[in-house]
Amino acid sequence: MRKNFGAKSYLYPKPVLIIATYGEDGTPDAMNAAWGCIADTDQIALYLSASHQTVRNILARKAFTVSVGTAQYETACDYVGLVSGKNVPDKVARAGFHTTRSEFVDAPLIDELPMALECRLISFDEDSELLLGRIVNASADESILNGAGQIDPDKLRPITYDSIHRTYRVLGEVVGRAYSDGKKLQ
Repeated sequence: MRKNFGAKSYLYPKPVLIIATYGEDGTPDAMNAAWGCIADTDQIALYLSASHQTVRNILARKAFTVSVGTAQYETACDYVGLVSGKNVPDKVARAGFHTTRSEFVDAPLIDELPMALECRLISFDEDSELLLGRIVNASADESILNGAGQIDPDKLRPITYDSIHRTYRVLGEVVGRAYSDGKKLQ
């Protein structure tokens, strides 16, 4: 038997995405967002309120990075979601994050978060709060690569947001092979 919850945004997993920008004066800014996904082979979709300082920065600079939140930096990732850059302009530094300027877009990479998408703004619709970005580069620190030079999720330890319990969870074990296991039923 199923239990009905009504119209809720219950979906797993919701990635913890840390969106980083530069402010008007060049100060790094970052926010935590769980409302995002890949929208096409080279696009990311984020649902963000125009009231966020980060959104204002994106609209001004036309660029941003999206890092994957990790278990090691869960507290810092949560912190940048709790405070506004409008009130705490140095919140990236207070979180303990350090940044490096992206080679590809006018936005910072967060050094402690080892995987990021570097994006240019495509569009932002204030009514739907949909922000689209074009991914111009994906980068990963060598510390999370496997022997074949690919990103290893076990080394990355990405976290997801559990909106039902208001917790963060680490993605888990491998349970099957994509584009393979289903062939057993063909």
